[in-house]
Amino acid sequence: MKTLYPEINPFNEGYLKVSELHEIFYEECGSKGKKAVVFLHGGPGGGIQPNYRRYFDPNEYHIVLFDQRGCGKSKPFAEIEENTTWDLVEDIEKLRVHLGIEKWSVFGGSWGSTLSLTYAQTHPDSVDALFLRGIFMLRKKEIDWFYQEGASKIFPDAWEKYIAPIPAEERGDFVKAFYKRLTSENKDIRSEAAKAWSVWEASTSKLIQSSELMDSFAGDEFADAFARIECHYFTNKGFFKDEDQLLKNIDKIRHIPAIIVQGRYDVVCPMESAWELHRAWPEAKLEIIDDAGHSLSEKGITSALIESTERFAKIGEV
Repeated sequence: MKTLYPEINPFNEGYLKVSELHEIFYEECGSKGKKAVVFLHGGPGGGIQPNYRRYFDPNEYHIVLFDQRGCGKSKPFAEIEENTTWDLVEDIEKLRVHLGIEKWSVFGGSWGSTLSLTYAQTHPDSVDALFLRGIFMLRKKEIDWFYQEGASKIFPDAWEKYIAPIPAEERGDFVKAFYKRLTSENKDIRSEAAKAWSVWEASTSKLIQSSELMDSFAGDEFADAFARIECHYFTNKGFFKDEDQLLKNIDKIRHIPAIIVQGRYDVVCPMESAWELHRAWPEAKLEIIDDAGHSLSEKGITSALIESTERFAKIGEV
């Protein structure tokens, strides 16, 4: 069983201005000149954490991490203007060019898998491998399962807290009802909705619930960006013209080595999506973790991803 590499600090960090409004914060770790990999965090709106640096051998990888628009250290904080999937795709490419990287691997889970697939399909010549986890393709059935009805039947206790800020007459469309509150000018209304939204996700992310994770997601600053930006993306259907576009465009990335690591008991992003992706893309290796849910930090998921990054560094296979 593989475990995280020791803690490391960035050898470089900075800001890249990607529009008149937005600057994204980035950091570089590991060994410049080695295989490059970019870590795409979840959410949208989640931001990066120090542990995310530790999924790669720092002697074999040039590790790049960044906070997507509106979250973490990126500026302006919690901003949803000029914040779309297509903006983020181009931010990734601008960052690659800014850092002088010819090609890199892309590592992303949950929303990070959505963004990884979208980026790779848009810029296939920039990507040499894909490490994907907890597949989410931002389709209506996936949103409805987690935010309207489905996961509610597995976690009714946590669901009750999630829906508490929404009056009965608005419960026919929770995403719409939350978006109204998360964009309110009333700080208290915004805060109550943000905490309920964020804690719901934290409550369901692991096979065994983690009170520590739920507490961290309840923090005012994190919840504000996480809930507001997520709900903005989901309200706008990921800014996709066709909700099946990631499956329909698989031919653009079929040649790229890829692994899909999926927790069998993932309630946030059920395994059906990973299975459908694999069926459309059998060249991508699918590894099912039988004792895991959604979280990147669950032992089996962590181990499978690290084994894959090590394989790619050594022999060029995922």
